[in-house]
Amino acid sequence: MSIWQKHAIFEKNSIILSLGIVVVIAIGGLVEIAPLFYLKNTIEKVSGMRAYTPLELAGRNIYVREGCYNCHSQMVRPLRDEVERYGHYSLAAESMYDHPFQWGSKRTGPDLARVGGKYSDDWHRDHLNRPQAVVPGSVMPAYPWLARTDLDYAHIGDDMKVQALLGVPYSAEMIASAAADIKAQATPDDPGAADLAKRYPKVNARDFDTNPARITEADALIAYLQVIGTMVDFKLYDDKANVR
Repeated sequence: MSIWQKHAIFEKNSIILSLGIVVVIAIGGLVEIAPLFYLKNTIEKVSGMRAYTPLELAGRNIYVREGCYNCHSQMVRPLRDEVERYGHYSLAAESMYDHPFQWGSKRTGPDLARVGGKYSDDWHRDHLNRPQAVVPGSVMPAYPWLARTDLDYAHIGDDMKVQALLGVPYSAEMIASAAADIKAQATPDDPGAADLAKRYPKVNARDFDTNPARITEADALIAYLQVIGTMVDFKLYDDKANVR
């Protein structure tokens, strides 16, 4: 019996074909899953990573609410063209506190894994208000209401409690100080800025939407965008890689 005749057995008998599919999937699943039982952690810890501040977390919630992930991914793949365009490829540790992560599978707009610090707060504000004003030809819709809508952070502490259950290292002090930390990060010269910096190292604290009289959804979203990809100092990795 030739190999083609043997193959015909699977093509003509649906039960045998189904059993064959189950066997192949089972073998593939074991090959991928079994090694995980021998690893203590699948994510390599890197220095610099911290939990999002309450304001950044609120901004991330707005990012998810508005469906930004539908057009923007946050994962630079280890391919030459992507690294040259966006920067260092993404590390698993950069998403360790993201629930859910924002890797994405489609890019209508650019990848945002390294957008933090790339543009000014004014640029982000204008871009959200009318994208075509700063990026001619952009198909991104406008979000002018973000700068007109006061940020509702009455329940941000509850959100942080849920994140803590999922493994984000929010302490009881961080959760209790959530509302005060939002004000401190978005309000210039706020007396709580020093305590905020102790809880969240290298935090960006300023008036993000250029309206110091209010804390808006634009403040939160821009604060989140400005921190994406900035926690890890990739120069240290590049320097180590160049040491021979």
